[in-house]
Parts: sequence; structure tokens; C-alpha cells
Amino acid sequence: MNRQRRTTEKLRDEERGRWASKREYCLVVAGNVVGLGNVWRFPYLCYKNGGGAFLVPYGLLAVFSGLPLFVLEISMGQYTQEGFITCWTKMCPLAMGIGVGQLIISFWQTSYVLIEAWALFYLVFAFRSQLPWVTCDNTWNTADCLDLQTFNSSNVTTNQTRGTSAAVEFWERRMLGMSGGIEELGSVRWELALCLLACWVFCYFSVWKGVRSSGKVAYFTATFPYVMLLILLIRGLTLPGASEGIYYYLYPDINRLADLQVWIEAGSQIFFSYSVTGGTLHVLSSYNKYNNNCYKDCFWICLLNSGTSFVAGFVVFSVLGFMAHKQGVSVDTVIESGPGLAFIAYPQATALIPLPQFWTACFFLMLILLTVDTHFVLIESIFTSVSDLLPTFLRAPVKHEILVLISCTSFCLLHLALVTEGGIYIFQLIDFYGATRVCMNLMAICECLALAWIFGADNFSNIIEEMTGHRPSAFFKLCWKFIVPLLSLISFILYLVDYKHLMVDDYVYPDWAYALGWTMTFSSVVMVPLWAVGQMCLTSGTFRQRLSILCRPADGPTWKQTELGEEGTTADLMTSALTT
Repeated sequence: MNRQRRTTEKLRDEERGRWASKREYCLVVAGNVVGLGNVWRFPYLCYKNGGGAFLVPYGLLAVFSGLPLFVLEISMGQYTQEGFITCWTKMCPLAMGIGVGQLIISFWQTSYVLIEAWALFYLVFAFRSQLPWVTCDNTWNTADCLDLQTFNSSNVTTNQTRGTSAAVEFWERRMLGMSGGIEELGSVRWELALCLLACWVFCYFSVWKGVRSSGKVAYFTATFPYVMLLILLIRGLTLPGASEGIYYYLYPDINRLADLQVWIEAGSQIFFSYSVTGGTLHVLSSYNKYNNNCYKDCFWICLLNSGTSFVAGFVVFSVLGFMAHKQGVSVDTVIESGPGLAFIAYPQATALIPLPQFWTACFFLMLILLTVDTHFVLIESIFTSVSDLLPTFLRAPVKHEILVLISCTSFCLLHLALVTEGGIYIFQLIDFYGATRVCMNLMAICECLALAWIFGADNFSNIIEEMTGHRPSAFFKLCWKFIVPLLSLISFILYLVDYKHLMVDDYVYPDWAYALGWTMTFSSVVMVPLWAVGQMCLTSGTFRQRLSILCRPADGPTWKQTELGEEGTTADLMTSALTT
């Protein structure tokens, strides 16, 4: 059997590809999970939800939800050696709709390349002798503009009643050229469009040779952000007022632990930062050797991910403390989430530091590299999963390169809508509805039901033990069967109860936009039941026979066909229950 597996792996290496080394695999996975969510979203949520107290729910949910799902998806990808769609044929064909739904989620997530384009736009302007978001003597500034010195001369709240900062006007009027709403798309911002094109060109050359090129690119894109992070950390900690910012970051407000919203947002951050339920982890691990110790890898990568988030908080809040010190206000009056923090508050802060061009360039270069990894891994995951659906046609090297070129070009053209004057409203709509907590929670529930209940948690543990030589503890089986589905279901229900319509500043979207948003949300989720129903209709036999066939692996290694027959009683019990 071992000789047969080695022969199969050798043929598959030649046909599908394989990581050149364990180092490349770890770098790509680390680059994928460590992104903007670690550097901006985590520090903001930590401050907003009780400071150091937020670390309590974050740590608990990382252990009880993030790590178990991470182990589940990495192990599944390595075992099946397939993309996130076809992998289900070797585990539970009835659940193949999960992979189709993840493909749709990935499509919506490609819009995050816009953040990379924004950062590149700012990086170009960072090399000017005078940073354009510092003064108000530019053509795009209004009469209400306040230059950086004026803005920081007195209380920020007072200044905001008299005008708008130069940084805000550069963001809204120079780069975005914001229109009045999604109904007014306006013209394409061609400078931003060129930045978008550059991002897609880089993505193409990162994935055009498959994992052979992705692994090489990761040597730079996955490590250099840590160099930038270290430089910015040292500089931030030496700024006046940094201690005040760090105090706000870590000060524990224990009373906030009684607020369910804190726990919900901690769970949401775990899903985003660990990149679970999106399908990318399946694909990346599918290029591993069968006997790679993925069980051990998961612990180290998850620790690196959470550790990066924690350290990034010191970088961000030391600078925000410096801004508060300069303005003579408390930190809670200068912090903003999302684009406001990355593209308004931080550029203002670096402009106040000696050698502002250098620190601004470091900051935006780090931002670009943090998004680059996630971007090309997402595209590689889509290509791999589609290629595994049609291996004979799409795995030929020339055909693969042509497919990558056509796909990148098509995505770039589609994303031109995001760099119009109303593009920010489209982007916010996709961000809020396209790959939301609703999708992630429901996908987590479906994955756990399919693998822990239908396929069987014991069988899955046997798989991990055979691949790695380490059997997962009973804790993981408990999480896969009960804890993760329960936590995800609670989070989903509370999201619906507390749901509020998306707003951008004071702008309220039209009703058709909200309808479009919910369509994006359920476009992925609805694939799970629809695909299951479709497979039931296309499979021959009685209802019980069809269900029995679809609850068992369609193909796979000999081990699965023999051992699963002895231990795989969960599927049999479920089939009997559903047909009684």
C-alpha cells in the first residue's frame, strides 16, 4: 500500500504540482493568514471592546473555534490533495455545495485588491518633497480645509466644527473623488485604475506558474512586512505620548465581558484573521506531501497569527497616542476603524514625525505586502479548485497560464467599477454583505456537520493520525461536533437580531442596494442545500440508497474504503434516521 501511495504521489507531483519545500508552504500560509485584519482590525476591536479585556474572549475563541477549524481545513486539504470543491468527493459528496459556496465567497473577496491599490496610490505620493495631505494649497482642497499644523493646534473636536483636515480631503477628494452615492458612479479615477492594473499584473506573475511561482514570491512578501513592523514598532514606542496610546490599547474594562457584542466581534475577528471557511487553507495544504506533519504546523501558524495581531496593536496605538499627545486630546477622539485608520489617521501621524517621507513609505509598503499575499493566495485557490474540476483540460502548463491571464484580466476589468467616483460605495456594499459573518458562520456549521457527523469525527482523527503520526486529542472532536457549530449558530442568530443597515457616514443606501447586498450574502450560502438537492435528484436508486451513496466518499485511497467501512457508522445512523 505504501509503495502504491508513493507511486500515486509521484504521478500527482508531476501533474498537479507540489511545494518545493516545507519552508515555502509555511511562508505562503503565514502570509495568507497574516494580513490587514491583524494590523488594523484587531487593534481597533481590542480598543473598542474593553482594551485588554477583549483578549479574554479573543483567546478563548481562538482555542475553541479558530484552532479546531484551522486543523480541520488544513488536514482535509492535505488528505484529499484537491481544491476546495472536489475535495468533498473524497469525504462527503453530499456537502460539495460548501465548496461551490466558497468559490462564490472567493469571488466577492477579490474586491479587497482595492485596498492594495489605495496603498500603492499613497506610496507614490509619499515620495514627494511635500506630503500632499499636510497642506491645503492643493487644487482639490476646499475653503473649509485645515492644514496639519492648524488641525493639531487645538482641540480636534473644535477644529472639526470649523472645517475638514487636509488628510480627509486628500482621501475623499483627491484619491476617491467621492460622489453623492452608489447611484452616481461617475467616471473612472484613472490614476487609481493604473494602481489597480499594477496590482493585478503582480498577482499574475505570482501565480502564473502555480505553486512554483507563489512559493518563491512568498520569501519576500511574507517576511518583509515583519521587518517593516519591527521598524515601525521601535519608532512608535519612542514617540512622545506612546505610553498613553498603549494604555488605551491594553487597559482592561472587565465590565465589557458581560456584553455579548464583545464576544461576537471576537469570534468574527477569529474567522477573518485565521482565514477559515474561505477555502484557501484547503488548497494550500493540498500541495503538501501526504505525510507532512500538518497537525504541528497548525499550532505554530495560529500562534504566529495571533502573536502578530498582538504586536501590531502596539505599533498602531503608540502612534495614535502620539497623535493624541500632539492634539492635546484623549486617544478615543482620534481613532477610527477601517480606511479611516489606515489612510487618514496614520498618514497624519507619520507627517508629524521627522523624516515623514521615509516613515510614510515604510507604512504603506508594509500595507501593500500584507495585502499582496492574501490576494495572490486567493486567486491561486480559485484557479486550483477550478482546475481540479477539469484536470485534463486545465492542468496543461500553457492552458493554465492562459487561464490565469484571462481570469486576471477579467477581474481587473470588473474591478474598474470600484475605482469610479462611486466605487467606494460598491466596495463597502461588497465588504458588508459579500463575505460577512453570516456566510462564515453558516459555512463553519456545514463543514462541522459534514466532517464530524456524517463522515465521522473518529474517522477524521484516524486520517490525521495516519498522515502525521499524531492523533488529535478528544478536545478537537468535541469542538468539531459540538462547540464550533453551537458558537457559530449563536453568533449567526445574534447577528440577525442586532442587524442594522449599512451606512457610509450619513449616506443611506437605496432599497435596491440592500436587496443586492443580501443577494450577495445568500448567493454562497444557498449553494449548500441546492447542490445537495441537485445531487440527490441526479443519483440513481431509492432515497435511502442515494443518501447512503452521497454520505460516503466517492473515491479515494484504499485506507478510506476499508477503515471507513468499519468505523463510519455515523453516516449509516444518519441515513437510517432520515429515512425512517
